[in-house]
Amino acid sequence: MPFKSQAQRRKFAQLLVEGKISNETFEEWNRETGAKHLPERVGRKAKSTRKSTAKKSPRKRTRSQGAARGRGR
Repeated sequence: MPFKSQAQRRKFAQLLVEGKISNETFEEWNRETGAKHLPERVGRKAKSTRKSTAKKSPRKRTRSQGAARGRGR
């Protein structure tokens, strides 16, 4: 998996020096990244906005509606 930012590359280099990741892991990520220009930091993706549809609320029955259908007493 390639690096996404310069900050991530620096963090991995720090982890390599501390011995928390192997040299092979760092080299693999570095090789996959290549000579790409990386941004300093990458922000979170913006949430996608969905078009909201109006919810239909159930109609309230009144006594007169029930009586009109021959169900009321």
